[in-house]
Amino acid sequence: MTATDRSLELINAAAQAAADKLAHDIIAYDVSDVLSITDAFLLASAPNDRQVKSIVDEIEERLNKDLGAKPVRREGDREARWVLLDYVDIVVHVQHSEERVFYALERLWKDCPQLELPADAKATRGKGQEHAQAQAADGGVGGELS
Repeated sequence: MTATDRSLELINAAAQAAADKLAHDIIAYDVSDVLSITDAFLLASAPNDRQVKSIVDEIEERLNKDLGAKPVRREGDREARWVLLDYVDIVVHVQHSEERVFYALERLWKDCPQLELPADAKATRGKGQEHAQAQAADGGVGGELS
């Protein structure tokens, strides 16, 4: 079984919305062969809580406006360290960069096929590492506001 056309449409719209809000390391996996509850996961991250919220809000707004999709569940909103949007067909994970490294969801899903994403989303790969290196070089000055 592979992700449905509707799932791919949702994933691509969510990935583009995340890229438009400067998310880092956007990647999507087709998990339909290993999970019966959803077709695909989208992972994205941001270096601070405010940006995590901004990305989540943009994804939710874009999917509702453009595709008439509303999440059946939204979790983690209060802390904005790891927000999950469950659209049934897809699940979107937007994580603070620290949580992304700690939980390493990519390791869990590495055996699942990656889904092709819009060019803007693919261009975000490695941005988390670049940001971390820039912060280290600056000695953490001008870092995040949590």
